[in-house]
Amino acid sequence: MEMDESINVFGEALVGCGGDPVTGFFRDNKCNTSPQDVGSHTICIEASQQFLEFSRFKGNDLSTPRPEFNFEGIKPGDTWCLCAERWLEAYQGDRAPRVHLRKTHIKALEIVPIEILKKYALDLS
Repeated sequence: MEMDESINVFGEALVGCGGDPVTGFFRDNKCNTSPQDVGSHTICIEASQQFLEFSRFKGNDLSTPRPEFNFEGIKPGDTWCLCAERWLEAYQGDRAPRVHLRKTHIKALEIVPIEILKKYALDLS
């Protein structure tokens, strides 16, 4: 599987999103993507309880451990490469989690405008 270039929303080298739990479409702890990543797991979030409840309500339970997939579950404060469409859906429902822009892949901008992401950025000075 070929990976798209590892570039963030600023055109810089993509920074790792997290490591516990292991995240990313490629499980490389970066929000890298490829044409095979139909969900576009490109936005590095910091999970909040409000978002995790929203996601579970929408049918994507990220907080329940799934040992059969070697998945511990996400807790508030964990970082995670989230699908751009899910982030946008959470934004539209006023439940969007905060984001790390330097850890967010440039491909996320095909789905969510940078102006919106900046409003939720944790890493802008």
